[in-house]
Amino acid sequence: MRYLARRIGFLLVALWAALTVNFFIPRLMPGNPAEAMMARFHGHVNPSAMHALEVAFGINTHESLVTAYWQYLGDTLQGNLGVSLLNFPLPVSTVIMRALPWSLGLVGVSTILGFVIGTALGAVAAWRRGGLLDSVMPPVFVVISAFPYFWIGLLSIWFFALTLGWFPLLGGYSETVTPTFTWSFILDILDHAVLPSFTILITSIGGWILTMRNNMITVVAEDYVKMARAKGLKPRRILWQYAGRNALLPNLTGFAMSLGFVISGAILVEYVFNYPGIGFMLLQAVESEDYPLMQALFLLITLAVLIAIFLADIATALLDPRTRSNV
Repeated sequence: MRYLARRIGFLLVALWAALTVNFFIPRLMPGNPAEAMMARFHGHVNPSAMHALEVAFGINTHESLVTAYWQYLGDTLQGNLGVSLLNFPLPVSTVIMRALPWSLGLVGVSTILGFVIGTALGAVAAWRRGGLLDSVMPPVFVVISAFPYFWIGLLSIWFFALTLGWFPLLGGYSETVTPTFTWSFILDILDHAVLPSFTILITSIGGWILTMRNNMITVVAEDYVKMARAKGLKPRRILWQYAGRNALLPNLTGFAMSLGFVISGAILVEYVFNYPGIGFMLLQAVESEDYPLMQALFLLITLAVLIAIFLADIATALLDPRTRSNV
């Protein structure tokens, strides 16, 4: 319980720090969201129009910074994240909820598959160290992982979409398909997600293979693994229940952070494929100077990473009691 309380305390303090930084950064920048929006209309700015926009965006130039800070904390806890400039007059929360399922479905599934497949292949390669799998697979995937996301994405579009015509070029679904919860629409979404997910998977799997292989090589040399072999246990049981379980522990935090950044989407991949996810939305918000949307997205990403790391710490404590024995 003491370990859990310390983890929760760290989570709350880190969350408060993120909220505070997220509050002050936009206010240190020149101007405000209302001025940024009115700047799109060149020429004289009507003061009454400026005041109306400031009211719509919840901006009060006369209130103190302390009052604004507490107001910001209260609004954030209630889910009131402001109004989007890019999608005015829609609330930021509504805009984010439209793009969030796309990133969770694409980047989330790809990240989990990359971790599971890469971890399994790395463990098998280390268990059969010096074999064909161990000699060929890690170098190949490490070299592939060194290529940028956008280069693999453009290559996939050229070969699979333009040359072979197997998959669609861009977007999350076809313009001719009505967005309804039907099998035809679901299959069309999956068809559009194949190339982006392949790009993410092929560029991330090499890192998991290499780290798991290195961890396994160290763990296999431990005395308890030698003892399990001496007892005559099945190699598969030793691989997954003894060596694999302990070699996996150092990777949990990295995997948790990867899951946390799923919320941010894969900006380059979503941009190349014109995929309607959070990453593409964040890029549009930066280009359009949509401060409320940027602020909400940064906060959402930070919160997702903190929660993922917290869950990884709990999972590590459950799998390895030594991590909490001195707490």
